[in-house]
Amino acid sequence: MIHAAYLHIPFCEHICHYCDFNKVFLKGQPVDEYLLAMEKEIKLTFAEVPPPKVFKSIFVGGGTPTSLTEQQLEKLCEIITTNLPVNAQTEFTFEANPGDLSKAKFQILKNAGVNRLSFGVQTFNNELLRKIGRTHCAEDVLQTIHLAKETGFENISIDLIYSLPGQTMTDFTETLKSAFALNLPHYSGYSLIIEPKTVFYNLFTRGKLPTVGEDMEARMYETLMEEMEKHGYQQYEISNFAKTGFESRHNLTYWNNEPYYGFGAGAHCYVGGYRRSNFGPLKKYMEPLSENVLPLMENHFVTKNESIEEEMFLGLRKQSGVSLSKFKSKFHEDVRQLFPGELEKLQKQGLIELVGGHIRLTKRGKLLGNEVFQSFLGVI
Repeated sequence: MIHAAYLHIPFCEHICHYCDFNKVFLKGQPVDEYLLAMEKEIKLTFAEVPPPKVFKSIFVGGGTPTSLTEQQLEKLCEIITTNLPVNAQTEFTFEANPGDLSKAKFQILKNAGVNRLSFGVQTFNNELLRKIGRTHCAEDVLQTIHLAKETGFENISIDLIYSLPGQTMTDFTETLKSAFALNLPHYSGYSLIIEPKTVFYNLFTRGKLPTVGEDMEARMYETLMEEMEKHGYQQYEISNFAKTGFESRHNLTYWNNEPYYGFGAGAHCYVGGYRRSNFGPLKKYMEPLSENVLPLMENHFVTKNESIEEEMFLGLRKQSGVSLSKFKSKFHEDVRQLFPGELEKLQKQGLIELVGGHIRLTKRGKLLGNEVFQSFLGVI
């Protein structure tokens, strides 16, 4: 049974310089028609793969879901709660931008049962925010978090990005200080990745993007880990830190290599042993649905060997790592017999360790995570 669902709202009021997610400018877009198309996709999917009695997690991302009008946001929430069985125990997350949410929008989300908010803060340095194409400022973050707490939201997360162009270690430590001052239960910290088809990529290829370099990036990541630990946050995944009990259930679905539904333009899902992805452009997404056909761009059956590879590189992202016993019961194989050479080599290099029946990354392994993950690809 599948217990998690992701819904993609691709509309944004502005496009950030680093973002390569499937998104479009909000102005003039067929938002109402899109929401109805997504509802149809949910119904068609559930006719094929029935939903659980209650979802454990629902995550609404984008784009910027909260850029919708109050009426559209209410409609979106109604579509979700009508079609996806939820209760008070469901982790129900909405992504949002600081400064986007009015008191009325917060109340709409609260009334719909949303109980977790994830804000794209990135940095508290206003000059850096401007350089990366964000329209909010540090003061907006403080006001938005205050309003969220006032409306009754407690489970709040913010995203931070480090190794931004021109960012100094002082900038980053100041951002961490501002983040901790908010006293939130969850933080995510990601290094900047320069993705194709972004403003930053175009600047980078022309030699006009001042990157901080690998050594500084590593120092910033080490500082992030040290400061999080110092402030009482458990690093439960390479980029995610939480107070006990506030780990993101939805994201753990991905890292545990468990199935999940995905709805909306460009959304991905993992159902019935297939990894699927939808068409990204709105027209290509909505047209098949008008004919009662799922808008699938890709529908790939995951072989046992592929699933084993995914289990390794997703599982090793978690602090707990890959459980030998869970791996054995899932695949009827001993992971140590499948990857004897790779495991021995990575242990000798000090990148992984075997602790309490789990294979997990060492501190050094976290810094070189991608190298570790690649070790398990194409071996079996």
